[in-house]
Amino acid sequence: MNPFRYARADDAADAVALVTAGGTAAFLGGGTNLVDLMRETVARPDSLVDVSGLSDEITETDTGGLLIGAAVRNTALAGHLAVRTRYPLLSRAILGGASAQIRNMATVGGNILQRTRCTYFYDTAGSRCNKRDPGAGCDAIDGFNRIHAILDASPECVATNPSDMCVALAALDATVHIRSLGGARTIAFTDLHRTPGETPEYDTVLEPGDLIVAVELPALPFSAQSTYRKVRDRASYAFALVSVAAALDVQDGRVRDVRLALGGVAHRPWRAWKAEAALRGAPATAQSYRDAADAELADARPLSDNGFKIELARRTIVAVLTELAGPDGEAA
Repeated sequence: MNPFRYARADDAADAVALVTAGGTAAFLGGGTNLVDLMRETVARPDSLVDVSGLSDEITETDTGGLLIGAAVRNTALAGHLAVRTRYPLLSRAILGGASAQIRNMATVGGNILQRTRCTYFYDTAGSRCNKRDPGAGCDAIDGFNRIHAILDASPECVATNPSDMCVALAALDATVHIRSLGGARTIAFTDLHRTPGETPEYDTVLEPGDLIVAVELPALPFSAQSTYRKVRDRASYAFALVSVAAALDVQDGRVRDVRLALGGVAHRPWRAWKAEAALRGAPATAQSYRDAADAELADARPLSDNGFKIELARRTIVAVLTELAGPDGEAA
């Protein structure tokens, strides 16, 4: 780990000023990912600005949604009564994401910005990785790529986003509140993370000095009818091979509205827009769910070791929507 300076921010404005003062500074939340990256010398900031004491409240918005401070710990968010009752898919995603000890430390902002768990990304001694070292190449493409992307990858990078929480936020039409030297702005959560393209070193559209201060959830009427399912190699502390976050509104045997997002399949949390479009107005049946999954996965491009993810994603989508609709096609 390289030497670094440490400062604790008093407020958002102070944090932005400190991190843009010069050098290669980084914001520090819970440190559950950043510290690991520093130990492995993947990340080499020369100063850390601690923002773990900022914006750590969950409040109701004027429109009936929730405003979640970026410093809220994952454990507190998953256990919050309004989240558990009105947005259960978010609570379940967080609880499926890591050990209790990590959830106790990890913050919302840090979870959103965590980096891929591709083994080649972490192997600084012997692997080529365009995300870590732009222009070096990508050893995952012809290497062991079982956990890698099947959607919207590029010849430069096939890594996946590791966050469970982010999949739920993508499904919930969340908005991210940003503070920078230029002032405050918001970004739709589905626009925050990038596809790899030719610059996989950039995970998000954030600019240097941008600080996530909060995430806002809208008052989605049917979000209480939602769930999150994670398929992984083992039940304890493993990242998703495929995950599905879904909210479903069924009336008179037809899908009136739906929200659907996938994890473990792309460089970013994957909002399943094509599947949603196919489902709206369709009969609430397993066949409709399969057809919608096929529409979403039509552009999947598997690698040598991860072709199984296509069928796994299809079956998980069908299983989750069937569970939400209930045995008679009505929302459970």
